[in-house]
Amino acid sequence: MKKSQVKGRVGAENGTEREGVVWEMRPGGMLVQKREEGDGVSGPGTVIKIRVSHGSSQHDLSLPAQFTFGELKRLLSQETGLEPREQRLLFRGKEREDHEWLHMVGVKDMAKILLMEDPASKERKLDEMKRDQGVTKGCEAINKVRAEVNKLAKKVTVLESSVRNGTKVVEKEFNVLTELLMVQLLNLDGIEAEGEAKVQRRIEVRRVQNLVETLDSLKAGKTPNAATVSTKWETFESGLGSLQAPAPLSSSRVTQDWEPFD
Repeated sequence: MKKSQVKGRVGAENGTEREGVVWEMRPGGMLVQKREEGDGVSGPGTVIKIRVSHGSSQHDLSLPAQFTFGELKRLLSQETGLEPREQRLLFRGKEREDHEWLHMVGVKDMAKILLMEDPASKERKLDEMKRDQGVTKGCEAINKVRAEVNKLAKKVTVLESSVRNGTKVVEKEFNVLTELLMVQLLNLDGIEAEGEAKVQRRIEVRRVQNLVETLDSLKAGKTPNAATVSTKWETFESGLGSLQAPAPLSSSRVTQDWEPFD
């Protein structure tokens, strides 16, 4: 029986139209894509070579002609690092769906396919990059503050040791250290931080606050107790403590009642 060939819109009424595909009627009335010698698709298991353009890169792949575009995307993810959901594949100027078969839309040996990154994916990656850069920048700024606080913490330790040993320490030394610590607290407050950097900033803020509280106790003539903290810090939504140093504690009450002398 002679096979009849049809082109163009044959089968369009039944939703079987394929752009640029030649069809033939097989015995029994089955309409199938025509196979021609040398067209690169001779039957099941046929391997074809295609070239996929991605920006300035070219990727030459050998794969079965009966692959779907979804399967092609999985191969390309190994070549480009793009996840299948991040890829858009265009053939003959039209974006192809994952379920479409390569050979059914006319992809033959040495065919060219265009790969583009999904715009939403590109924007998401850009946001992630900016966020990562912000975290890195925030951590670097916090590390600089931490280095200064380390130096001040050593001086606080020296003062605490002097007080415990009964050595007299002038009030000015307490005041100067407190002011220097408050400067570092202001520096921390000015750092924009996200993620891990935000956590590190909160830890360093609490550390500075503890050092200030220790100085207040030493200045008042009391020995600091690590288990208890007497100073109350105002809490803000940003997670930072109050930038106002607490008023020095005093062991005696000051009044204006003066004892008269002869």
